[in-house]
Amino acid sequence: MPRETPTPTPLPPPPQRGEVPEVVEMEAVGEGEDGQAEAEDQEERWARLLPELMSEVVRRVEASGGERWPARKDVVSCACVCRRWRDAAVAVVRPPAESGKITFPSSLKQPGPREFPMQCFIKRNKKNSTFYLYLGLTSATVDKGKFLMAARRFRRGPHTEYIVSLDADDLSQGSNAYMGKLRSDFWGTNFKIYDSKPPYDGAKASSSRSSRRFGSRRISPQVSAGNYEVGQVSYKYNLLKSRGPRRMFCALECPSTQETWENCLKTKFRKPTGNTVLRNKAPRWHEHLQCWCLNFHGRVTVASVKNFQLVAAADPNDPASSKDEETVLLQFGKVDDNIFTMDYRQPLSAFQAFAISLSSFGTKLACE
Repeated sequence: MPRETPTPTPLPPPPQRGEVPEVVEMEAVGEGEDGQAEAEDQEERWARLLPELMSEVVRRVEASGGERWPARKDVVSCACVCRRWRDAAVAVVRPPAESGKITFPSSLKQPGPREFPMQCFIKRNKKNSTFYLYLGLTSATVDKGKFLMAARRFRRGPHTEYIVSLDADDLSQGSNAYMGKLRSDFWGTNFKIYDSKPPYDGAKASSSRSSRRFGSRRISPQVSAGNYEVGQVSYKYNLLKSRGPRRMFCALECPSTQETWENCLKTKFRKPTGNTVLRNKAPRWHEHLQCWCLNFHGRVTVASVKNFQLVAAADPNDPASSKDEETVLLQFGKVDDNIFTMDYRQPLSAFQAFAISLSSFGTKLACE
């Protein structure tokens, strides 16, 4: 006897160390041939619903308390039913640039909103050199948060690498949860950001030694075949040593906000968009406090050389670009011994903002 048609069920609670963002795919029901036949029968029942009805169900789920996590997992559960439900959910749920919400794992590589920043925070574990990125759930500086990504620092000869993954317990390039990596030079002043997926159709993977080693061990066809360079971060020499602030410059291949949300789930859809150049906002010297200061609007509470704000670099050929120099696109700063806030907005994605912030943790022999 076939079972009754189930309703979409919430995903299990997150693990203590962090959680893996929900993957939009149909979960198998049962075991063996009977279980497989039952799962296919249930999927067929759900798929037979009219597309208009599917979309209306997703809209109502999102409207009934699904605006914020953890309640937003119900929207993801709808997308987990089958492929047609996933398509309906993607058509209803708007991208982060429009909605200001992170829903699916693909949202982490989409631009943030323009009018307000996405407020996140990073927890550092010094014992295992691991960093966890969370989405803030309230207006408080730090709360329980929604786990987004994790990164671990590895020493590769003269270089340092930060491997970024959706799975806090599987931080390797051979994982299906692998997102990309950050790689530094010997001095710790120049970094390259690599994406696990091509940033646009026709992009060429890096030919570095670590990429070749990874490719030779590749077993699963679902694992990315290489790393694609999507940005660089550099720290300029600090002639005043510890008495002066760091100077940062970033050149990034930012995702286009003009591409449709539906296309963002495809592997090859984007066109080259050119580099976005950012620089750190220069702090001001405070005579009374005798230190360099920036206005973080209450989001940073502990003085640290790691604190920074990034703004768009002015284009000499475009006088209007100087107006955007006051808009902070990414700010990062310390609030506790191992907790840091990270707020980003368009044109940056969560992945790019996380990679840039990770570069601030490394020791910079030429800057300090």
